[in-house]
Amino acid sequence: MNATATIDRPLTHDPQKQAPMKPSTSEPAGSATEDVTTTGANASRQNRTRAMQLIPEALARAHMNERLRQAEQERPAARLAAARRMQRRAERASLRARRALAMAVMQ
Repeated sequence: MNATATIDRPLTHDPQKQAPMKPSTSEPAGSATEDVTTTGANASRQNRTRAMQLIPEALARAHMNERLRQAEQERPAARLAAARRMQRRAERASLRARRALAMAVMQ
């Protein structure tokens, strides 16, 4: 089997057996970084651990916790605003009752 490997389909998935990237001959010298060693490739591949795969979940959990904390902080303010609204409504009802009583007494 003499198949050529591509980036998407390497011959092997073992980082030790993969060849390091070589600079292109069409590029001028010094335009790209130097050859990477296989130890660098190993280190970068070893970082793909379960912890890295769980990063989006951890970020979502942190975001949810922040939203919950923010909602907890806003609850007292919402309660205070509702209490003030009810107080104003009660005062208006009290004034209407006084006026109605005054009108009834006047007649």
